[in-house]
Amino acid sequence: MYLLPDRKKKFQTRVHRKTLNPLFDETFQFPVAYDQLSNRKLHFSVYDFDRFSRHDMIGEVILDNLFEVSDLSREATVWKDIHCATTESIDLGEIMFSLCYLPTAGRMTLTVIKCRNLKAMDITGSSDPYVKVSLMCEGRRLKKRKTTTKKNTLNPVYNEAIIFDIPPENVDQVSLSIAVMDYDRVGHNEVIGVCRTGLDAEGLGRDHWNEMLAYHRKPITHWHPLLEVSLQSPDLYSPCYLFSLNIIYLLTFM
Repeated sequence: MYLLPDRKKKFQTRVHRKTLNPLFDETFQFPVAYDQLSNRKLHFSVYDFDRFSRHDMIGEVILDNLFEVSDLSREATVWKDIHCATTESIDLGEIMFSLCYLPTAGRMTLTVIKCRNLKAMDITGSSDPYVKVSLMCEGRRLKKRKTTTKKNTLNPVYNEAIIFDIPPENVDQVSLSIAVMDYDRVGHNEVIGVCRTGLDAEGLGRDHWNEMLAYHRKPITHWHPLLEVSLQSPDLYSPCYLFSLNIIYLLTFM
């Protein structure tokens, strides 16, 4: 959960196993001045925990106007519907990569490990995939790197490290755009799917980046779903319908 627009301060509940009606009863405190609350909103993301793969997003809840709930002088209990927050309507496959940052050296390493279940781009029912990684800052591409091309496969294995020099004072200002491409020897290379990671990314892309910053020198590995290139934007997840589930939370401001 976040108190937007600040995404650096994040809280996470414990995992409750084998239940569709979890009871958390956990309290979290955000340091914020009372006169700033009118411009803040609470953002909750609900995930299904997966020990061996990426966590699946069940949905999200956004409380836009905190003062509509109460005057915030006392505790308030609120029920909100969980909105579906995924645009992964087309299965383009997934990519696994790790992130590691060394602040003393100002070096970030993205290791492309492998992809699975990629979309077939050739008439033969296969693809010739490679991965292109771009270092971005405010919409501008600063640098780009790419892996080798793996021939005739939808499940390529790379284990290739891509390194960018990023000083600690700039690490909050950049993001990484990852594109899985299909190599074409005679025509144009086509985009199979994309994903993004950084503080301004959404969902897993942001969480992966924050985890990297929290554990310096330790490679952090996750699976990421590939999205259509037209969906590559700061908001990778948008509501599409309401679940019949609910989330309950308490607001307390001192």
